[in-house]
Amino acid sequence: MRGKGTRSYVLYAMRRSPLSIVGITLILAMTVLAIFAPWIAPHNPYKVSMGDRLLPPSLTHPAGTDIVGRDIFSRIVYGTRLSFRIALSVVGISISVGVLLGALAGFYGGVVDLLIMRVTDGFLAIPSFALAMVAAAVLGRSLNNMVWALALVGWTWNARIVRSAVLRIRNSDFMLVQKALGASSARMIFLHIIPNCMGPILVQASLQCGLTLLSSAGLSFLGLGVQPPLPDWGLMVAEGRTYLPARWWLVTFPGIAIFTMVTGFLLTGDGIRDIIEREVS
Repeated sequence: MRGKGTRSYVLYAMRRSPLSIVGITLILAMTVLAIFAPWIAPHNPYKVSMGDRLLPPSLTHPAGTDIVGRDIFSRIVYGTRLSFRIALSVVGISISVGVLLGALAGFYGGVVDLLIMRVTDGFLAIPSFALAMVAAAVLGRSLNNMVWALALVGWTWNARIVRSAVLRIRNSDFMLVQKALGASSARMIFLHIIPNCMGPILVQASLQCGLTLLSSAGLSFLGLGVQPPLPDWGLMVAEGRTYLPARWWLVTFPGIAIFTMVTGFLLTGDGIRDIIEREVS
């Protein structure tokens, strides 16, 4: 089965879940926007022009202008960079912490497992968005503090998923052979156990990117996340909500951007899961 290579896995995933291809396409399109933002955006996303404020969509301003005359389309394009930065930073931190703690809990068991899992349960007992709001308010209103606040509540499911995977792996014949050969605990955890858990980790990472974007947009909407003048989509929705329904473009286009990117990550996660299931079978 492995000899068929990665191509057969991808083709299988395409046949089984065509929507995953839609997700991958959306993420690739957003990646292109982020990389080539200076060439795609028609205007400076930070340039204020009070004479052009609240203009409807037109050829000059495809998505209209905001309350201080900034081009909304340009801000959405540059906001793609900011969204990727937030999602990858939060998921990178939470995956690193969650994978390490989950691997330690599953490998050692006993008191170590009990302590780590009880702390995890404590975090899970509180609604994650509410906890993120409290953390962001305590740390202060800024982009970096929002990243740390979201990472603080995002590592828990990673720890649980990795722990479950480690419990299945640690007593396998392969691991027993490693123990018999005198392999150290660190070697077994980092060179054998964690790499064998990468499937569930990749699926969780993609899904968590989508959920992180939703949470970050919510925090920015409430004034607890990204602060002006950064082109954050949640902040753009918050700034334009008071002008509804007359100035509908102020919230419609940022909302579409949030929906598109979140949907892309969620569908991509489904596609990765299908590929992994094919490889395992």
